[in-house]
Parts: sequence; structure tokens; C-alpha cells
Amino acid sequence: MKSVASLLLILFSLPAAAQYRNVFSEAGYTNAAIEAKVNNAYHDLFEGPHKIYFEVGDSMAYVSDLKNHDARTEGLSYGMMIAVQLNKKDVFDRIWRWSKKYLQHQDGDRAGYFAWSINPATMKKNSEGTASDGELYFITDLLFAANRWGSHTGIDYHAEARRILDAMWKKDGAGGIYNLINTQHKIITFTPEGNNYNWTDPSYQLPAFLETWALYAHDGHEQFYKDCADSARAFLHRACDPTTGLTTDYTEFSGAPHSTPWMPAAFRYDSWRVPMNIAMDFNWFHADTAWQRDYAKHFQTFLLSQGIDSFADQYNVDGSKPDYILQAGGYRKLRHSLGLIATSATTTLIYNRDHSFEFVHALWNAKLEPYPDGYFDPYYDGLLYLFALMHLSGKYRIITPQTH
Repeated sequence: MKSVASLLLILFSLPAAAQYRNVFSEAGYTNAAIEAKVNNAYHDLFEGPHKIYFEVGDSMAYVSDLKNHDARTEGLSYGMMIAVQLNKKDVFDRIWRWSKKYLQHQDGDRAGYFAWSINPATMKKNSEGTASDGELYFITDLLFAANRWGSHTGIDYHAEARRILDAMWKKDGAGGIYNLINTQHKIITFTPEGNNYNWTDPSYQLPAFLETWALYAHDGHEQFYKDCADSARAFLHRACDPTTGLTTDYTEFSGAPHSTPWMPAAFRYDSWRVPMNIAMDFNWFHADTAWQRDYAKHFQTFLLSQGIDSFADQYNVDGSKPDYILQAGGYRKLRHSLGLIATSATTTLIYNRDHSFEFVHALWNAKLEPYPDGYFDPYYDGLLYLFALMHLSGKYRIITPQTH
């Protein structure tokens, strides 16, 4: 039973008008065509011949990054978010059971956290370590599931979310394992391990998710999570180039680029998620709208300068071509990638130049299919594509508590 105070906190913390726009409808597409577009994308990823979702036995399933031959907390938690948003409880429960059984640490310094990658063919973990964005999604997924389906329908979703959060708050550096959030800077870490605790990935900044933790976790850290949402917004001001809107994949907490031994800093695959995350925050909480509109205008203007049908998927933040091209799926080349077409289209929620819906039309006409050279990524391209379709059709929402 929630207290009156907690119910009032939820009521007055939600956006004043929880209206989720159907931007595709605004752009002139029919409701039937929009429903078909979303349903077809879901079918392709979860049911079709090139699916990335695989059931295991009677009660489990996983999502696989096919090109890298692994299952990772990123894709597993994305699959759960898609399932809870589209009201597919069996899919959600299957992925959660598999993730919990095979990836969640049950003891030791990492207890409660997840190994970020495993080979589902051999069930050998590629790493015991944690990627902080996986937990960020898992927690939010579970809180939304508790709101949508209740916690007495086979899985105690809220207790599972709290288990991760409560474990997070016990991590004090013992064994080199820390909180998922750098508690000094109030910014999510790249990983909560060793020195990776002291820098971040701009695409992990999801202030909208942190706001929902403040609403629904009920763990006594509500103000901290709200502060972290504001810190994430302030961080994005620093990390996004003021002219192009681009970020590097990794940064210091100051927003300065962070290069690693495996990759010099630039706008690459991780960074594609930043515009979608900003659009989500704009759409859900309206807490930083002036800066977000300016950001979306600059970001769209830069991509348009590169060509709406030809902008590349990797840049230096000043918009120049990077010397180092990050490889994907055995290919090392720049391409006009579906994943970035998708996430850039979500910024239409924020800014729509001359009411043209040009990025929305570009996404509508794009297809999840092999590129001319044979490269095909139904995992990352596909998941970002489906996320964008959900955002722009009004199907990606804050899931509030239902009456059960």
C-alpha cells in the first residue's frame, strides 16, 4: 500500500500533460499504416526469418547481437522495454528469467549486477563485468512491468528492480566495484568498475529513466535520482557540440572527449542513441525544453548539410570525417545507417523545420534489410529502428501504475 505522500509525489512529478504525440499521423500517414509499420518491425525482430529473439525451453528467451555472436545486457534490456511498452508479458518474462539465470551475479562483490556479455551457443561469459546502461534499462523495465502487470503475476517485478538498486547502494569500491552512478558527479558511469567509474558514455544519459526511478522505485533515494536526471541534462549541454550537436562515444564527466586503447574519441555507434534519449526526455518530462530545441535544430541542420539521404554514421564532433573508422560486423566503412536514420527522426518530437517532417519521411521510407554490400544488422539497426517507430507513433511512454 503506497502512502498518500508517495501518491502525491507521483501525481505532481508527472508531466502536466502526459500526451504522447503520433508524429507519423501528423505527417500524414494513416493509423492503419502506422500500426502495420510497428507490427511489421516487431515481427521482423521477434518472429521473422532474421529474428534476434530466441526462445529457450518453456519459460526463457534471449536477444542476440547476431553479428557479434553474443547476448548482451544492452539488447536483453531493450527487448524487455519493447515488450513492456507493447504489452507482451510472456516475451518480457522469458527474457528476464534468462537474463537473471545466466547473467546476474548472485554473490561476491558484483552481487546483483550483471555480466554484460555471454555467448549463447556455449553459455560462456565473454566478461564478468558490468555495462552500466544494461542495469539502467533493466531497472526501468522492471518498474514499468510492475506498473503495467502488477508484481503478483508470476514475477515480483518491483522486488527484482529493488534488488538491483539495493545492491547498487551497497557497492562502495570493495573489490573495485562501485555504484552504477558516480555519486560525486551524479552521472552514470561507463562501468561501475575500477577507473571506468570515473568517466562515462553520453548515450547512457537517460534523464527520463532516472525521473521514473524517483517516481516508482520507493527506495528512499528519490531526490538523488531527480538530481541525477538534472546532472545528466547539464552533462549533455557540455558533451554535445554547440554547432553540430554531435558527441563522442565516450567522455569525461566534463563532457571532454575520452579516447580508449581500442578507439579514438569520435561520434560513432553508441552516440547514435543520444538524440533519441534527448527526444525521450523532451517528450516525457519537458524539463529542459529551450536547450533541447536548440540542440535538435543544430543536430538536424548538420545532418541536412550532409544530405538527408546520405549522411554518414561516424564523424568527428566538428563534422569532419574521422581518421579511424570503427569496424562493425567485419566491415570497416562509413555508411548511411538505419540506426542513425531512426534516432535522428525522433528529434522531430522536439524540432520540425518548416513543418516538413523530412526526417520522419526518411525513416518511414527506410527498410530493415541488407545493405548493398551485404552487411546486415537486425540487432542494433533493428532495435533502434523499432524504438524510433514506437516513439514517433506515441507507443513509447511512461507506464504509470494500472488498476489491478
